[in-house]
Amino acid sequence: MNLRPVLDLLHNSYRAEEYPALKEQTAEWKKARPLEGLRLLDATPVYRNTLLKHCALLAAGAELTVGISPVMAHDPGIVRLLQECGIPVRTAEECKRDAAFDLILDCAGAFSPLIPHIGYVELTRSGAGSYRANRRPVFFADGGRIKRIETCLGTGESYFRAMHRLGYDGWEGRRLVLFGCGKVGLGILFYAHKSGARTTVVTDTRCLPPQAHAYAERIVDYRNTEEVAATLQGAYAAVTATGVRHALAALPPEALTGSGALLANMGVEDEFGPQIAPHCVLNGKRTLNFTLEEPTRLRYIDATMALHNAGAVYLRERHLPQEYAFILPPEETENEILAVTRRDGLLGEELELIG
Repeated sequence: MNLRPVLDLLHNSYRAEEYPALKEQTAEWKKARPLEGLRLLDATPVYRNTLLKHCALLAAGAELTVGISPVMAHDPGIVRLLQECGIPVRTAEECKRDAAFDLILDCAGAFSPLIPHIGYVELTRSGAGSYRANRRPVFFADGGRIKRIETCLGTGESYFRAMHRLGYDGWEGRRLVLFGCGKVGLGILFYAHKSGARTTVVTDTRCLPPQAHAYAERIVDYRNTEEVAATLQGAYAAVTATGVRHALAALPPEALTGSGALLANMGVEDEFGPQIAPHCVLNGKRTLNFTLEEPTRLRYIDATMALHNAGAVYLRERHLPQEYAFILPPEETENEILAVTRRDGLLGEELELIG
């Protein structure tokens, strides 16, 4: 294995302040080697910044295989770089035929049909229910505060970065309609407010985060379809972030396609529904930020990737029984990573949004 091309690319692409948690994790694990000799599959979406996560796992002594799947997008150029450096890259189908792993660091349950010797570390909420029948423990990296940095701040910022890349700028005074105000929606709302956009939030008003009132111009209950259709008319853009497949299916299609708004999806699933043709939505209804070289900037995903890695060490050290158990990130582990992020990273006041 020759990691020099990877290390050169990372050195030329990032400053140390952009990845404080992974930098410290790599340095510590190079000495401690907590995953020595373990066969590990990492299915984090493969982009340039993911290479830093891989470096930490290799520093820990893991025998690393990188997994790719149709569930999540990846950068073909980075996949080729990994292969050229001698790091195996496998699909789920290939892994079924010829691989047995001690640990699987999964994303959206893409590799849940495989049964590792020790357990899983799941990166996303959408994969949480995939492992129940597998009789292995699951460390759920999405279950704590750290994941909010990525899903709230990082994904929110990336919507506007993706729109900029497509040539859509000048948000000051323009109307944005935002469907959903969970972690992703709140992040979009925060950055919309910073950009000067006038945002209407369409959501379940019974479970609205308190911060939404500070950033939204208007809030509409999603069950009031007539009001939702009216607020779409003349909007500059509309974006979905509900986390629900076909969430907008109850709306008349013409309310969306005839509104004149630039339509985009920031969820993993198709949130518009089958009544809206892919060509009516930017990026064909696929998640908009995955048009970017870095769907989430490293500064926002660094702590999440460090926590995902730390879940592997947690499972290895505790020798848990071979039975299903759903494990949330320990507060102590999150606090250690967050302390490094605050001390050495680039995120300041933005971190207040995650609590």
